[in-house]
Amino acid sequence: MNTAAQEALRRCNLEISQIKCIIPHQANRRIIDAVADRLGATAEQLFVNLDRYGNTSAASVAIALDEAVGSGRLERGDLILIVAFGAGLTWGAAIIEW
Repeated sequence: MNTAAQEALRRCNLEISQIKCIIPHQANRRIIDAVADRLGATAEQLFVNLDRYGNTSAASVAIALDEAVGSGRLERGDLILIVAFGAGLTWGAAIIEW
């Protein structure tokens, strides 16, 4: 996930400090924390709901994004980094301007 996130940032010519909210795949808190640490992200940038729902598999990013929007965490123009991985060693990342 770190490599995918770094590549998305590079392609968009952005630094992690410009990202308002990071929504990672909610598989495991240790993985989320390791990715955030390697990216140099702050705890305030991370959106984590793993503690409330557990690993919701392929739906985890969509559920977290919906919850972030519903909680007022995102405003128009904010940059969001979503990053996920899955079975078969698949992974992906995208940066969205809300």
